[in-house]
Amino acid sequence: MDIDELITPQSVVANLRVANKKQALQELARRAAPFAAVQERRVLEVLVERERLGSTGVGMGIAIPHGKLFELRRLHGLFMRLDRPIDFAAIDDRPVDLIFLLLAPESAGADHLKALARVSRLLRNGAICEKLRGTDNPDALYALLTDKAASAAA
Repeated sequence: MDIDELITPQSVVANLRVANKKQALQELARRAAPFAAVQERRVLEVLVERERLGSTGVGMGIAIPHGKLFELRRLHGLFMRLDRPIDFAAIDDRPVDLIFLLLAPESAGADHLKALARVSRLLRNGAICEKLRGTDNPDALYALLTDKAASAAA
């Protein structure tokens, strides 16, 4: 699964200002709801429920919040680059400034896991993350995230 199957240029947000994890999750839900055609409240409930199991802050300033919704027919993603890092209770205790949301249908099973692995592999690439942190242009962020050559190297 390629990243361009998960996000569109419209689902990439640059320089978002939030003060904490709660606000970040609320913004994710607010922005993802129209793309996924799901109520904002439902998205937020799923994200908060997942965070209760353990933080989706995976380290190195990256968080990959995710959840499953029965209302969805396909996987949806949303990427946010924060204007400044926030505490996300990440596994390495570092603040987070790159967030990739992944929403999947409840029936997604292996596709959900493959998409999570794909996003994780991409964002573990230090060179890509450095470039993502180096621009505040949403189109440039989208191009970096969906660059097949760069993501193949990840």
